[in-house]
Formats: sequence, structure tokens, C-alpha cells
Amino acid sequence: MSDVTRKATVPPDLAGERVDKAAAVLFDDFSRAVLATWISDGSLMVDGAQVKPKARLLGGEELALNAQLTAREDWHAAQSVDFQVVFEDEDVLVVNKPPGVVVHPGAGNPDATLVNGLLAHRPQLAELPRAGIVHRLDKDTSGLLLVAGSLTAHHRLVQDLQQRLVTRRYHALVEGVMIAGTDIDSPIGRDPRRRTKQRVRPDGRPAQTRVRVVERFRNHTLVGALLMTGRTHQIRVHLSSVGHPLVGDTRYGARGRLPAAPSKALVEVVRAFSRQALHAEHLAFNHPRTRQTCAFDASWPGDFVALVAALREDREAHEP
Repeated sequence: MSDVTRKATVPPDLAGERVDKAAAVLFDDFSRAVLATWISDGSLMVDGAQVKPKARLLGGEELALNAQLTAREDWHAAQSVDFQVVFEDEDVLVVNKPPGVVVHPGAGNPDATLVNGLLAHRPQLAELPRAGIVHRLDKDTSGLLLVAGSLTAHHRLVQDLQQRLVTRRYHALVEGVMIAGTDIDSPIGRDPRRRTKQRVRPDGRPAQTRVRVVERFRNHTLVGALLMTGRTHQIRVHLSSVGHPLVGDTRYGARGRLPAAPSKALVEVVRAFSRQALHAEHLAFNHPRTRQTCAFDASWPGDFVALVAALREDREAHEP
């Protein structure tokens, strides 16, 4: 828990505005929703008096903020969890999440999540929404994840993500040979028959993915997928919808497809690959404080490396 103390005088150009809206301008470290809560509980006063968030200002009033940042999430305590810190400063962390690590506690995953590991690495993250995590990766997706180090940074990075200023590119191995890349623009919503699945549906939320071919194999393709939006399971759903489910992604139609006359080694590697073959390999964003561009890349994890190697060996063995 930490104290927040600020003062500001309402300038003439904010005369007539609501208190919460003016406060969001004067104390832009914090979201309007957080400030409205503080106004309602008396942590943010106007000329020494408690008011409602919707009260109007005349101009010239003094806004005095005396609040406490408390742990926002009632999640489990700090724990040792396997992940790599790729970059860290006061404002932001970039982490490389291995496959098999759940991002945050939830049903069936009460602890040993990335959140628990982050709290062990930097306990102050307990004061931030979702321990500072700006976006998510599925449990079995590996790669780069962006984490804010302060409330100010979290607010700005979330805004940047909403404005599509954060670049997230993935590598995926899909079943079948893709002739060319494609831009998929298909809305995504929950599957009404299986609540844990998503699907392309006309009444879903807008979703766009840019897919480009990186390397072709005899019956598989390595692609780069650039997220233009961030829907749940977006890349998995989109690629499945065009007939190319991710290797290992049985939830979205993977069947363990193999080329004709595969080697025993390839059969074993493909059958042993029990997660979706998806890796967040590139992340770029504007630093929340300096606004300079930051870009990071993450190498494939060992199982992904082994899968690609087996597919390359198979291709070479059948070249004329």
C-alpha cells in the first residue's frame, strides 16, 4: 500500500466541467474511473469539501488528492514461477512466458501463475490492476508479454493498446500448405454450444489478423500473424476458420495431420506436440514515459524448435 498526495488548481478552460473529468485532465496519472471512486469516498476533495463526481466546477477551485493505492486484486501470494524478464525499468517490464504457465489465477488455476511470479519479482505490482499485465497470452502460448510498472504506465499502455499502437506479432505452425498470406477480417464471439470456445460469427466483435507465410513444409506452414485486434483465441480461431488450424490445437480442429510417408521421427514429434504451436515472437510499443519506440524479439522455446527442425528434415529428405 502506498500514499498518493497531489494538489491542483482548476484552470479557466476547465470551468463548467464535471469534477471527475477535470480531475482526469489534472491528474492524468490515473484513470477517470479511479478518480471518480476517490471523489466519491472523499479522497479527492474540492476546496476542502466532499462532492459528487458529476458536480460542476466554476474554475479556480483547489483539488486536493489524498488517497492510498491498495492491492487491487485478491489473488494469491507471491510465488516462484518460471519466466524470463527480457527488459525492465521503473515503468515497464517485458517478460518471456514459457508454455504451460497460466497468466493469472482463475478457476482451476489457483496459484503458480505468471501474476504470482510477478508479485515475487516486484511486490509493488500488487497495487496495479491485474498486477500490471497489459494484455494476455493463453496458457499454452509462449512468448512476449507487456507489464506496466506503475499506475501511470498502465493507464497509458492500455490506451496505446486500444489505439493499436502496440505491435504484437506471432509465429504459428499450421496444418496444411498455405499458398499465400492473407488478411483475415472476421468477427469473433463465444461459441454458444461450448462456452470455453470462440468462433467466427456475424454478430461477434470485430477482429483482424494479418497472416504472412514464413516457410512451407510438405504438409505444414510456418506463418507470421500480426494482431490488429486482440480477441480471445483470435489467431487460433482465424487460422482454423480458413482451414489451417494450428498444430496441436485440437480445440480448434487440429487433427495431427502428417505428410505422405513421414519419417518415424516426424510422427513422434507431431504426436507429442500437445499444445497449440503459437509463439509471441515480437513486441513493439511506445515507452509510457519517454514515448520512444521499444522493440523486442523472443526466440522459440525448445519444443517449437524441435517441431520446426523435424519438419525441415522431412522436407529435405523428400526433395528430388
